[in-house]
Amino acid sequence: MTDNPVLTIGHSNHSWDTFAGLLDRHRIDTLADVRSVPASRFNPQYNRSVLSVSLQGVGIDYVYRGNELGGRPQDPACYEGGRVRYDRMTETGTFRRGLALVESEAANRRVALMCAEKDPLDCHRTLLVAPVLVADGLEVLHILADGTVETHDEAMDRLLAGYDLETQGDLFTSREEFIARAVERRTESVGYVDDGRRQRE
Repeated sequence: MTDNPVLTIGHSNHSWDTFAGLLDRHRIDTLADVRSVPASRFNPQYNRSVLSVSLQGVGIDYVYRGNELGGRPQDPACYEGGRVRYDRMTETGTFRRGLALVESEAANRRVALMCAEKDPLDCHRTLLVAPVLVADGLEVLHILADGTVETHDEAMDRLLAGYDLETQGDLFTSREEFIARAVERRTESVGYVDDGRRQRE
């Protein structure tokens, strides 16, 4: 087990200099790209080939983990009605292998998981990957667009507040159950939907 936290970050529409500054500020050694499609039409500085070279220039390693940890899995068993099911993804060997790679990398280095979304709550890095890392005993911190850091617990507090779930339960419902409900609702809003798969189903 590692004492290093795993961080997450969204490239959003940051300029390269701004993004590199965020990585430097948080002393990131390795950037793990968890995008299923590692390209951006509107922000080409984050296309995989460009990004890996740019990171090399500032002394940060680039690894691609989108095949294992991306939010658009290839496995048809991870979908229902064309909509991705994160709970099914976490049970796959592919996901677990990706997670093991991240945990191994984080043992000796500061690793940041990168996706596109600005707000951590809009992204599978927070709704899918981070909860499993936390369950495995790692600390997860989310780098926000302004450079401040939000703990995963703080992110979940913000998620709960958005759905006001803590006032709708009873005394026998745990915080973890409320969080699971909120994550499920959020995933319904922001999770990937494969319309072609939906039509075939």
